[in-house]
Amino acid sequence: MCKRTNPRNWLVIIALVLAIQYSVGPGARAGSIVSWGLQVTPNSELANISAISAGGGHSLALKADGSIIGWGSNSVGQAAPPDGNDFVAVSAGWGHSLALKADGSIVGWGYDYYGQATPPDGNDYVAISAGGYHSLALKADGSIVGWGWGLNGWGPAAPPDGNDFVAVSAGGYHSLALKADGSIVGWGENRYGQATPPPGNDFVAVAAGARHSLALKADGSIVGWKYDSASPLTPPEGNDFVAVSTGGVHSVALRADGSIVGWGWGRFFGEIMPPSGNDFVAVSAGGHHALALKADGSIVGWGPNSIGQATAHLGNDFVVVSAGAEHSLALKADGSIIGWGAGAEGMYRHWPHYGQAAPPSGNDFVAVAAGGWHSLGLKSDGSIAGWGDNDDGQAAPPSGNDFVAIAAGGRHSLALKADGSIAGWGDNHYGLAEPPEGNDFVDISAGDYHSLALKADGSIVGWGSNGYGRATPPEGNDFVAISAGGRHSLALKTDGSIVGWGDNDDGQATPPPGNDFVAVAAGGWHSLALKADGSIVGWGSNYWKGEHWQGVDWLGQATPPEGNDFVAISAGEHYSVAIKAVARPLIEAVVKIRPKTLNLRSKGKWIMCVISLPEDYNVADIEPNSILLEDEIEADRVWLGDEFAVAKFSRTAVQEMLAELETPGEVELVVSGELSDGTIFEGTDTIKVIDKGRRKNNSGGKAVRRVIVKRKSTKD
Repeated sequence: MCKRTNPRNWLVIIALVLAIQYSVGPGARAGSIVSWGLQVTPNSELANISAISAGGGHSLALKADGSIIGWGSNSVGQAAPPDGNDFVAVSAGWGHSLALKADGSIVGWGYDYYGQATPPDGNDYVAISAGGYHSLALKADGSIVGWGWGLNGWGPAAPPDGNDFVAVSAGGYHSLALKADGSIVGWGENRYGQATPPPGNDFVAVAAGARHSLALKADGSIVGWKYDSASPLTPPEGNDFVAVSTGGVHSVALRADGSIVGWGWGRFFGEIMPPSGNDFVAVSAGGHHALALKADGSIVGWGPNSIGQATAHLGNDFVVVSAGAEHSLALKADGSIIGWGAGAEGMYRHWPHYGQAAPPSGNDFVAVAAGGWHSLGLKSDGSIAGWGDNDDGQAAPPSGNDFVAIAAGGRHSLALKADGSIAGWGDNHYGLAEPPEGNDFVDISAGDYHSLALKADGSIVGWGSNGYGRATPPEGNDFVAISAGGRHSLALKTDGSIVGWGDNDDGQATPPPGNDFVAVAAGGWHSLALKADGSIVGWGSNYWKGEHWQGVDWLGQATPPEGNDFVAISAGEHYSVAIKAVARPLIEAVVKIRPKTLNLRSKGKWIMCVISLPEDYNVADIEPNSILLEDEIEADRVWLGDEFAVAKFSRTAVQEMLAELETPGEVELVVSGELSDGTIFEGTDTIKVIDKGRRKNNSGGKAVRRVIVKRKSTKD
């Protein structure tokens, strides 16, 4: 029997423990991290890779065992390759993917509106290439097959006839093919001349980009043609190149000595800044990112996410995530913090490096907050640690041990004190570092240039820049959570609905209808909400927004992955992160409850339970604070022995619970708990409940088996 909490009491709970997301320790809901949006960097633990391919916003890697790994934007399933160990080649397009199997057949997945991810049947294919919205395949007889957008006329999916082709490359809206005699054929869109290759018979490789093309010559030099707005076509001089690859508006080339050269538009994304080294064996340029395969089978990525802000880290012990402008933080169950993205240790980038993703060591943190270029961590003693950019003092928190919550904005910071007041520091433009006075605040949220605070009476206060009305919250006393984004704001109401205000150019301030939301997160130009069933809803911009390439590049930050096992969300500037619940095993315990007959009118202090675990488990690993009777009553005292544990429950609490039975009799009770590794144990025992002196009803005292509420298991 689960007691329901009055929605108004949520405010009290927030004030005391700042909601469930700040819980750290044995009872914390730990999980793994999932990310989406601006993400193209592989996890550092990828190894044994034999081939790579960079797409629009996702990447693929072929492993030595013939299996495929995908990462990055997965808005339409393009980064979720099929299972199997019989693949020999991969190709990532703008929003779809292809793989060639050992038997000569092709598999496709991802965006398929034009049929580009639905390859033709057959087992005689020897090469594949995925383009913008079309695909190409080279057959063993030297002919080419195309499918997807542009099958007719000048379309890029309508290749020329012939049986003398040896290589194909699908670009944005054009295609290239290399002939056996060393000449090149181009077709498809030719607005920028990208489909008109130079004459000659000394070419050995071709690469079609979004609107430009490259070719490698037999003498090791590179030729590029058309679309010269920022000279992405003008390759470097030299005769020592062995491979080329073209992306959206940038290109990369591999030299004979194993080093990489990059050129094109890279002044703000960094595409032209490949890593140094001479141990590379393959390169691939994507939409705005690039990959390189090293001789040891590992992968290096650079571009929009070379700073790695949206790269999910391995592990199942994360309890809180926080997405900043270009970096991320995660709090682990042991109280330590990890950081990744801009400012992480060892990041070779032109991105501002303030060490914002390099948190201090220690296991005494209970909350984290990632801001623009700085970070905060709340410690268990109530003090705050700050690191990263401190030009405005935003990473230099005030001293004290009475802080209970933190919030990092663009260039300012906030902290909630135990007495309900707010402290602010850092950039004070628009009064950002001067929060309102008062001692009745229970939650805070810092945006780019504005801030919000939730009061104990359920109302919201806003301050800072009020452009678009972002700092002017709606009236009312029924709010339970707040989130300040780039130029918009969100609030969760007691009835589970969401209200948004501020900039709504991309629909980010127009939340979906519904009354089943439990958390909200406002990002740069997009928004997220966590539902009671564990699923995530996103709305707002799915594209790059900012000084360059606004509205052009699909990132998918507002398109969360499917699933009902999410427990926390955080929205960054152009990406999103979430924590998934860990599937924890359930083991059956043997429990013996005493007394076996319980008189509801009897007096006494304890109800005792003896707990035994299966042979392969140790009772010493039981977390004492996790033991519950009927998923409701906590054990007051726990003793852990060598072979069994003893838990004592308040007799008064148990009698009050059982007093709700309509008829006394035999009742099955459930005792549950957790081990230190997260394993759940559960056991049942039957006792007889009597009410001495109570008048018998028509059942004649027959046994009654009450319906119980058992702990939800993830065993299946």
